[in-house]
Amino acid sequence: MTAPIRVGLISDTHGLLRPQVHEVFAGVDRILHAGDVCSDTILVELGLIAPTQAVYGNCDDPWDPSLREALDVEIGGLRIHVQHGHELGRPRPAQVAAAYEADVCVYGHTHKQVIERVDGRLVINPGAAGPRRFDLKPCVAILTIADGAASAELVELAY
Repeated sequence: MTAPIRVGLISDTHGLLRPQVHEVFAGVDRILHAGDVCSDTILVELGLIAPTQAVYGNCDDPWDPSLREALDVEIGGLRIHVQHGHELGRPRPAQVAAAYEADVCVYGHTHKQVIERVDGRLVINPGAAGPRRFDLKPCVAILTIADGAASAELVELAY
């Protein structure tokens, strides 16, 4: 039995990193940002917490060398796909699962936090962590991988 791996999931910061993110992500092994970063300082600040990788969203510069179109990583033996979601319109979990082959699919764009199992795979939108929009509470997620299984929890942020 190996120690669980904890991954901070964040999206749609839109140039604002709330101080509470440092507390929520304290001790995570890495951070995956699902786009609409909108500031060079966001990734630098997240990098102070844990190694960070990010994809670009529809509000980001697709030519920014610190952002990728998509991430396909393996963590704890599971395949994880991260993409912003705007490439699918206004996606729902079933649509994301149908579009990408991975054990865990992470997306943003809609600002609506959700964790859903689709055909045994985990689909996560951590919500929008940046400025409050659409009357939704700011949110991030923690993905935990242990013994080849993934689980996740949403953590609402103060606003």
